Amino acid sequence: MAEDTAPSASQIMDIAQATFSAMPDNIRSAAARVSTRVEDFAEPTILSDLGIEDPFVLTGLYQGIPLIDDSATFPSESGPMIFLYRQPILAEWCQRGDVGLGDLVAHVFIHELGHHFGWSDEEIYALAGH
Repeated sequence: MAEDTAPSASQIMDIAQATFSAMPDNIRSAAARVSTRVEDFAEPTILSDLGIEDPFVLTGLYQGIPLIDDSATFPSESGPMIFLYRQPILAEWCQRGDVGLGDLVAHVFIHELGHHFGWSDEEIYALAGH
C-alpha cells in the first residue's frame, strides 16, 4: 500500500479475516455462518432506522438473529452478516492516532461478532484483549 493511499475495502476485509482466523476453534465454528462485508458507509435507510444522522458515527453493524435467540424450528431467512464501514473506521483511526488500523478493525469486528453470540460488552472486551 502506498503511504498516500487510504487502506482499501479489501485490506479492511483481510484484517477482519485474520482476526477471525486467530479466534479459538469453538468460536469460529459457532460463527461459521456469519458473512462479512466491507462498505464505505452504511445505507441511508440503516442510519435512519438507527436514528443516526452522521454516517461517520457507525463503524460496524451486525444484522441477524443472535445465536441465543435463533431457532432451528423457525430459522432466520437470511444469514447473519457483519458490516464494516470503511470510511468511518478510517476517520476514527486518523482522529485517534493512538491505535493501529489492525487493532481498530479487529475491535469493531469482534464487537459486531459479539452481537451474533449475544455477548455482553464485558465479554466482547475480554475477547478483544482489553
